[in-house]
Amino acid sequence: MPSQSLRQNLLDIEPFLEPTSVLVSLVKGVERTTTMRMSEVIHDTLDLESDRIAVVSGPNIALEIAKEQPTGAVASCASIEVAQEVAKACSAPYFRTYVNTDVVGTELGGVLKNLIALAIGIVDGVGYGENTKASIITRGLAEMTEFAVAQGGDPITLSGLAGLGDLIATCQSPLSRNNTAGRLIGQGYSQEETREQMQQTAEGITSVAPILEIAQARGIVMPIVQQVGMVLDGEMEPKNLGPHLATEDGIPRRELVLGRNATSGWRRWFGRRKERTQ
Repeated sequence: MPSQSLRQNLLDIEPFLEPTSVLVSLVKGVERTTTMRMSEVIHDTLDLESDRIAVVSGPNIALEIAKEQPTGAVASCASIEVAQEVAKACSAPYFRTYVNTDVVGTELGGVLKNLIALAIGIVDGVGYGENTKASIITRGLAEMTEFAVAQGGDPITLSGLAGLGDLIATCQSPLSRNNTAGRLIGQGYSQEETREQMQQTAEGITSVAPILEIAQARGIVMPIVQQVGMVLDGEMEPKNLGPHLATEDGIPRRELVLGRNATSGWRRWFGRRKERTQ
């Protein structure tokens, strides 16, 4: 189910839940009106304790799972015992599930990789090659990690199946809805034309604005996601989205600094871009 309809879906199923039911979210998005993650929406709507809310995430493209091709995933819950129960329940000979208690990092990995996949699709649609895409994937993982850590996530989670694993699968697969949406936008299609072409929901498009809202409130600078937002809003040409902007003002910066705010150079650059487009 799409992230934007989860709250109503929860209200619809509430009468059928058992007193000890554990709800497991597979949704990789954030609620646009509240910027809540899906586990937070579940808690807010049904007032469940944290040990009754779990998430499963990873490089899990549905069609490949339906074909019983080997894959891995992560089950996460505040209670490691519940995470293990969920992992056992959704394991199969071709589907192996690991566990952790980092619900924040596990969920955000699934959300943020969609935004980077949009960027990969956009530059692919423009016609850029593997150097550009590899750079965006790598720098995108750095942005994902910085954002997740600032929200209380564990950086190790972002280097695992729910982070790097899901990022690789989503960025390289032609079955990825977000990659496909980005490619169409890079080829010059509007958002509306892209939706008509796909007839599917690309969670990344609806997640860009709320993620950037959270980032701005917390002082997190996300250049690639910011550029994706600018392309979607018509403030930047798709061909100008790229990792070469990482040395803004010609001053090289560290690849990854966790727990600190980035320099103000990016804010100045994006400020100048907005002034030129107004």
